[in-house]
Amino acid sequence: MSPALQPARVGTSMALAAMVSVQLGLAASVGIAGQIGPEGAAWLRLAWASIILVAVGRPWRSSFTRSSLLTCILLGIATGAMTLLFMASAMRIPLGTASALEFLGPLAVAVVRGRGRARLWAFSAAAGVLLLTEPWHGAADPLGVLLALGAGACWAGYILLTQRAGDQLAGLQALAVSIPVAAVVATLAAGLTLISHIDWQLLLVGIALALLLPVVPFSLELLALRRLTAASFGTLMSLEPAIAVLIGATVLGQVPRISALAGILLVVAAGVGAARTGARPQETGTVKAQAVDVQCRQADEGHA
Repeated sequence: MSPALQPARVGTSMALAAMVSVQLGLAASVGIAGQIGPEGAAWLRLAWASIILVAVGRPWRSSFTRSSLLTCILLGIATGAMTLLFMASAMRIPLGTASALEFLGPLAVAVVRGRGRARLWAFSAAAGVLLLTEPWHGAADPLGVLLALGAGACWAGYILLTQRAGDQLAGLQALAVSIPVAAVVATLAAGLTLISHIDWQLLLVGIALALLLPVVPFSLELLALRRLTAASFGTLMSLEPAIAVLIGATVLGQVPRISALAGILLVVAAGVGAARTGARPQETGTVKAQAVDVQCRQADEGHA
């Protein structure tokens, strides 16, 4: 294997593993949500994830500026809202449909930030949404569709804020702050009375769910982005709705209709096309990341 190709292949494997982990975590959460509700399942995952990431990231040892701290807080709010809305939508509509509708959020970011042909992929996405929801039949649950679209809007904000946090901070510092904030958001939504309904068995299951989503996939995505260009990573993420269909069919028995499958394929095609024509210039992120690394090394030397 060529040394130049090895990082790309490793990064691709990490990104694919992250997407599979996300969808497995969501599929497993659907069963738990039947016992404690979608907001309870979201709270359980985020609460354990915050404990794990705070222990690993140790944010108290990092130097946050007012701007970077605000970014992390806003990122946590977006993450918490995205998790709650998507879990609620997955209880009403099939996982593949919910994932494809949610993907319209990052797709909108790619289309708006893109130029020329990148914006034309919005038509493919719109056709895919029509096939997924079939408004002429009234087949899809309207509230489930709205919840998935709301999750997509939060995902768009999550992407923009993650990009900003990545430019301002190094390592897991941003996650060590944003995920606890997301857990607080989930706690407010679920209510403190929920805690009394959770037994030790559910707590242990919650650890596994937190690892599946968000601890493992978020960490893998961070590592993958160090090996892949923005365009390559965006193209790979476009496969997530298709992976959601496979997981939904094999784990949850949600076999999609032909029209829904065609709609998902159109959304995936739109994501691939937009990602290939709307990549972020690499120089900006690289220069900022190098500056952050230098600051971290200087801070470590000062502690030493």
